[in-house]
Amino acid sequence: MAYARGKHAQAISDRSGMAFPYNEMVKEWNGMFVHKSEFEPKQPQLEPRPHGGDAQGLQNSRTDRTENTVAQLLPHSPFTTYAASSGIINVYAPDHGLTNGSTYRFRGAPTTAGSYGNPGSFDGIAGSNIAKSAGYAITTGKYVSGSRDTDQTTNWFYFTVDTNTATAGSVKGGGFPVSIGPATLSA
Repeated sequence: MAYARGKHAQAISDRSGMAFPYNEMVKEWNGMFVHKSEFEPKQPQLEPRPHGGDAQGLQNSRTDRTENTVAQLLPHSPFTTYAASSGIINVYAPDHGLTNGSTYRFRGAPTTAGSYGNPGSFDGIAGSNIAKSAGYAITTGKYVSGSRDTDQTTNWFYFTVDTNTATAGSVKGGGFPVSIGPATLSA
């Protein structure tokens, strides 16, 4: 089928309704017959490129490791005896994060032989007794007026020392460095 060349013909734009020379008309992607000045290309977002799924795992990944338990350094002279003839010792350890009822061991300065020394003795309580190898079960909070003060559990804990009792009471001691950690920890 043969069509006329349309040298003098005009066409009506589907977009604006205006008459334009037939030879300047073009067809859009949506089928509209418009003048070339009104032409709008297809929006790329109408046909997005397909994307594959996200990766599911890393190549050569490793499982999360378990950190070794370490001793926590306590401030200078962290121990305070509760009262005369009492074995209860309050320990000041800011933000200690220790677990109530768990057993921990106190240690003094590390030695060159790969072991730990004892904390300093104070108020009739021997440092070797505080550094008992089996450790002590702690109670979080500060022991005050014959009971546990639960308002001070983040910075204080206490334990009852074996064999020795305080001579005067309310005496600070232990020296520096003093650390606390699991009873099984070795140097």
